[in-house]
Amino acid sequence: MRHVKRMSALALACLAATSAQAAEAHGLPGGSMSLLWAIPFAGILLSIASGPLFFPHFWEHHYGKIAAFWAVLVAVPLALAYGFSAALEAVAHAILAEYMSFIILLFALFTIAGGILVSGNIRGTPLTNSALLLIGALMASVVGTTGASMIMIRPVIRANDDRRHNVHVVVFFIFLVSNIGGSLTPLGDPPLFLGFLRGVDFFWTTTHLWPETLFVGGIVLAVFFALDSILYRREGGLPRIKDPTPDSRVRVRGLVNLPLLAGVIAAILMSGMWKPGGGIAIAGVVVEWQNLLRDAIIVALAFVSLAVSSKEYRAANGFNWGPILEVAKLFAGIFICIVPVIAILQAGLDGAFGPLVALVTGADGTPDNLAYFWLTGVLSSFLDNAPTYLVFFEMAGGDPQALMTGLSSTLVAISAGAVFMGANTYIGNAPNFMVYAIARGAGVNMPSFFGYMLWSGAVLIPVFVLASLFFFG
Repeated sequence: MRHVKRMSALALACLAATSAQAAEAHGLPGGSMSLLWAIPFAGILLSIASGPLFFPHFWEHHYGKIAAFWAVLVAVPLALAYGFSAALEAVAHAILAEYMSFIILLFALFTIAGGILVSGNIRGTPLTNSALLLIGALMASVVGTTGASMIMIRPVIRANDDRRHNVHVVVFFIFLVSNIGGSLTPLGDPPLFLGFLRGVDFFWTTTHLWPETLFVGGIVLAVFFALDSILYRREGGLPRIKDPTPDSRVRVRGLVNLPLLAGVIAAILMSGMWKPGGGIAIAGVVVEWQNLLRDAIIVALAFVSLAVSSKEYRAANGFNWGPILEVAKLFAGIFICIVPVIAILQAGLDGAFGPLVALVTGADGTPDNLAYFWLTGVLSSFLDNAPTYLVFFEMAGGDPQALMTGLSSTLVAISAGAVFMGANTYIGNAPNFMVYAIARGAGVNMPSFFGYMLWSGAVLIPVFVLASLFFFG
């Protein structure tokens, strides 16, 4: 679970990018800011990506200090260059208007999903395994990719622990449950919730991303079924492995948490529809009433889950608070570090990131959706998909109303690239490394970092090429 908390933090830290609004509100001169302002943002992302892999023991004890170091490296120069008041208000806006809402939602989904246990065991035939992956992928858009991965990975491992070939089952689980399946609601994957916080309608992703999700997810699931069928037949003539967990009735326990998940969804929908106006002003930042009520309801539902869920079920799920603690620390650091980056991006072609902006802009000034899909996706594979999403969201203009209407195909390209291609590496999305760690602990001989990329390169990249030709070409 140590790897769980490390990688959970990686994905969620991304919300920082939303501090773009802080940059807007306090008028940082993005057109005159140099690329030096982007060093702390790059530094904290590289630290998060490399720390758990290359110096895990040091990272485990000092990740909070590392995040604080990069944050200070932004906050202090901002105060010196543009004034203490402007820097303080920018940070306050990032924390109060965006960070708190995001971490509260994550805390609630993590807590409530951790109280749901799938017990029992079934035989991992190709048809059964395909059904389990489909169920997990559908769940991902409701309880999030992290929640669905936590609930489903152990039943999937148990179903296949008597198989000689079971590595591919976990690899495709990461593809479908930990990534692709979370593309249909803002609850599914961190990038999409960031879009919701920026003004994208809750059901916009459902109505606009379902063709791409069905296409990509359907092909990947079909490839899995074909591969699993071949490997299953090969095992037929070999001596069987004694099943360490004999077949038993499958039960879903902790169902009391399902109404609580529904309550979370209802609270988010309420905040998107009810606009009473006004709010509470804190440090120059107005926190709107609907957002205060939404967050209060979500927190209350999480504590209800803790009160009514069985501790036995949480223990069986390996539930602990480590992931949320690490997310909170790293998330705060990224939130601060990305403020100047977004300000530069908002300057468009006139800013220091002008060459990057030019890559996604056609000669006539219109967005190049194919470039948006692939650039968002490739960067999401290595730098985590949520901050990448908001970087390209800003490149496309940052206006949610324009992006949901006239530029909807561009927002689809950004969303699909961020969510789908988070599956390309272990560090592309929070649950990837979590599933890897759980599977390794259960005795599955998981591939290395680059070994996993061979799988994703062979399976996912051709599917993404087809998707880009059908939807973005």
